[in-house]
Amino acid sequence: MADKANKEVAEEKAAKQEEKTAVAEMTTEETNTKELEIKENSKPKAEVSLKEKDPEKFLKEFNWHNYEEGIDPIDDGKLEEFEKLVAENFVDTLDDEVVEGKVVFITDRDAIIDINAKSEGVVSLNEFRYNPDLKVGDKVEVLIDVREDSTGQLILSHRKARTIKAWDRVNAAHDKGTIVNGYVKCRTKGGMIVDVFGIEAFLPGSQIDVKPIRDYDVYVGKTMEFKVVKINHEFKNVVVSHKALIEADIEEQKKEIIGQLEKGQVLEGVVKNITSYGVFVDLGGVDGLVHITDLSWSRINHPNEIVELDQKLNVVILDFDEDKTRIQLGLKQLNPHPWEALGDELKVGDKVKGKVVVIADYGAFIEVAEGVEGLIHVSEMSWSTHLRSAQDFVNVGDEVEAVILTMDKEERKMSLGIKQMTPDPWTDITKKYPVGSRHKGIVRNFTNFGVFVELEEGIDGLIYISDLSWTKKIKHPSEFTNIGDELEVVVLELDVEGRKLSLGHKQTEENPWDKYENEFAVGTKHTATIDEVVDKGATIKFNDDIVAFVPSRHLEKEDGSMLKKGDEAEFQIIEFNKEFKKVVASHMSIHKEEEAKIVKAAAKKQAQEAEEAKPTLGDANAKLQELKDRMDGKK
Repeated sequence: MADKANKEVAEEKAAKQEEKTAVAEMTTEETNTKELEIKENSKPKAEVSLKEKDPEKFLKEFNWHNYEEGIDPIDDGKLEEFEKLVAENFVDTLDDEVVEGKVVFITDRDAIIDINAKSEGVVSLNEFRYNPDLKVGDKVEVLIDVREDSTGQLILSHRKARTIKAWDRVNAAHDKGTIVNGYVKCRTKGGMIVDVFGIEAFLPGSQIDVKPIRDYDVYVGKTMEFKVVKINHEFKNVVVSHKALIEADIEEQKKEIIGQLEKGQVLEGVVKNITSYGVFVDLGGVDGLVHITDLSWSRINHPNEIVELDQKLNVVILDFDEDKTRIQLGLKQLNPHPWEALGDELKVGDKVKGKVVVIADYGAFIEVAEGVEGLIHVSEMSWSTHLRSAQDFVNVGDEVEAVILTMDKEERKMSLGIKQMTPDPWTDITKKYPVGSRHKGIVRNFTNFGVFVELEEGIDGLIYISDLSWTKKIKHPSEFTNIGDELEVVVLELDVEGRKLSLGHKQTEENPWDKYENEFAVGTKHTATIDEVVDKGATIKFNDDIVAFVPSRHLEKEDGSMLKKGDEAEFQIIEFNKEFKKVVASHMSIHKEEEAKIVKAAAKKQAQEAEEAKPTLGDANAKLQELKDRMDGKK
């Protein structure tokens, strides 16, 4: 019996110890609050104890020492009543259990949360960045993070509580398509990181807005509405979209706008995007394209010369497809065409000034008035017949003066000329460049048959390849001269109507073959060395101009052997043709009399033919009489 009593006393002592610990840690204010709540909620009993009448006094007067020593035993009824008091006013704070608390106070850094524990808990305001509207009285979910820090403070975690519940909420939001709030934490590659229910979700840059984003940083730190569009359960990845919410609203507006579209209709829009080929305009949910050519009657290089992003402007609907998904807009069409405002006083032959706006290989476009352009073809830039690129004459942005050559207002076309601003150099060509006169010119171009030489701006002449040198056999002009070289020339022919000038270069020097005709006449003998052994013979070089050919059988020496390359011997000229620059020589004729006779006979025959070729006065009269008879029909 005594053992049983001792056991009961021990149990009571242990229970009292726990109660003492719990109650001692409560602040006086908390104790008063809890006791007052107990007092108000307690039902009246027949017998009211001291604890019920004055709980604060009961706790102060409670003799813990006697209780611990077992001196002052407490009956079971009082213990049950005490335990009931604690159970009604304090929660069991487990580490893995999410409880609901109430915000009772907010400081600059923390939020004080009451979870019905012995003391209020503290949560950093950083955990509520997603909810900048947090205020006293709000209900929040928290988890015990630290039961007692160094100062005895209860530390709670709202972030951990949200994480525990987050996946259930995220999945529910994805399945039901509900809208969630999220806090944009920071930028990342390709998009943003958003805090949704405490989970870091990815917001792609393309899903932020329906229009292109130019500055992502403006979204950092904002709380926005999102729709959960994708969940990867394996990797715990969540993708959200703000654009999906906007598109849903725009889709309704879009249907309404598209149904009212008509060609020629003028609408107000906002510049949404600018590209090199045009401008996309938001018409209130529907995008239309203003092509660069429809922005201005004047020629422009880039649309940003006319419009800028977010600019409001009026546009006219030019066309759209059957589904009205592609809308072509115009801006310049809101103003009349500049050609219509062009005065009647402007006519062919007038001089105009303008700015070079575009250069092509075939010419340059000159803006003579806003939206009115004329083409200067490259052939109208210089009197020269040698065509060059337009870049050789003008540059973009140059101010030029030109003459109107043609003008068609209906077709809105105009051709201009620059060379007409200076006199035509061919007007007095016969005085400046008569046949036989000598001049210097610049090599401008090559052809397979000759060289074009520019004597002055607008005056080009052609030197045929046969008129480049008296002695050299030239296959292509590049073997003789280079582009840009200066050559001395003689005017050979002049065609004023055809604007053609025939020149010669070799005529500036005497024909050396006139001298060689006597020096290397048939029968003359010369000493030379075999230069090259070629097919059917060999060549010998008498000087820089004359290279003679020696047939194979004429290479035979007196002892019957044949001359070889590098052998020096005496040769006799057996053929000389000035017209074709052909010289044939023989060594064998030197030591064979028969061959020598043949050579003499050939020389005599050549001289006789030359003599007979000279016309006499009688021959001339006979020819004239024969021609007259033919004209009279006698023959």
